[in-house]
Amino acid sequence: MKLHFSITAAEELRERRGGRYVLYSVCLEGFLLGKARYSQLRRWDAQLRQLFGSAMPAFPPKFYLAMTKSMADERRSQLEQYLQNVTLDSNITNSDVFIGFFRKLQQVTSCKMGLSRELIKYFSLFFFQDHDDGALSVVKKVADFELPYVSLQSMKELHCKLGIRKWYMDPSLDTLLMDCRASLNLLYMQAIQEVKRNWVKPTEGQMQELKFLQKNENKAKFLELIREMQFYGYIRLDPCICDYPEEGCSADIYVGNNEINCCIKLPTNQTKEVSFKINRLRSWQVTFLGATKDGEEDTLELRFEYNDSGTWQWIILYTKQAFLLSSCLKKIISEQMMKAAKEGQEMEIKMPESMKNSKKSSIQPKQVVHSGFISRKRFLVRPNEDNCVFEKIKEEDL
Repeated sequence: MKLHFSITAAEELRERRGGRYVLYSVCLEGFLLGKARYSQLRRWDAQLRQLFGSAMPAFPPKFYLAMTKSMADERRSQLEQYLQNVTLDSNITNSDVFIGFFRKLQQVTSCKMGLSRELIKYFSLFFFQDHDDGALSVVKKVADFELPYVSLQSMKELHCKLGIRKWYMDPSLDTLLMDCRASLNLLYMQAIQEVKRNWVKPTEGQMQELKFLQKNENKAKFLELIREMQFYGYIRLDPCICDYPEEGCSADIYVGNNEINCCIKLPTNQTKEVSFKINRLRSWQVTFLGATKDGEEDTLELRFEYNDSGTWQWIILYTKQAFLLSSCLKKIISEQMMKAAKEGQEMEIKMPESMKNSKKSSIQPKQVVHSGFISRKRFLVRPNEDNCVFEKIKEEDL
């Protein structure tokens, strides 16, 4: 799975002995991941190359002459492309050398909360943003190898905070976590917040019952009831603009449980609720469109190819949370494939030997192809503690 790395700045600094070097600002999905020198990245590449050999993409060559500005820009671009290409191979990104380079701190946090190692995979750290009107935005999911402190430092203007929430899109998976006290508490606290923030849509009767169960601290029954409610377990995006059913429509978007649900406000001020089912979605891509006119905020779009009444069409959502939405879609697809594979194995066990060959093709999981990030503007931020991100980074480098 390709990760959306970018190198947004190349800063020339002076060493204590008088020499000069360039420090590159490496971003993941538009947020600062860390800063690194060419030599640090080169040593990391050598370690990966010992394990994966020819599977590794070419690393930008070393310059033996003093670099000009054009040479520095060329190297920045080459390093950026290298980071994009090295993540195409999941064997590389799942390796200890790759992950260890970035310090996998989230698992330490999860273990300290009492989560068993078997259940850690069902949760993740996220960056959240509170708004003055009480709304809550999910800014992004923290990558497995990302240093939360470094990323938070790069989000000072957004006033973000770090939190943990479940990381799966199928609400039925809650049942796997109910026997663990720590995971039950996390699910319960998240469910209460979703009700408080109006992410979940209970009826009046259901709301009264939820209040009763919360008052009596009946967490299991509370979670059992809330799973029946609309949008439980979904991630809600900030209001955005879409081109469906016509240009310039505003939309409130919920993603989860095998759908992208959009409450669309038409130019006539009428509202229309549309559910885009994931099994009718063929591909999607995230595109960076450049900065807005006032230069304050970057613009992203996510477009997906959807089968609407037998006709394939592209639907565009203009949202700064395009990477978050893309991550949710990937998660839904992976859960669908795992579920199909599990059902296939069970069918293999139960099915008579004579029927296995004839039925085999019918139980293959459906695959959805998604394209990666596309940039329309060069050199801008592009989409997706103890030690530092890139080996021996000093405090002054942050």
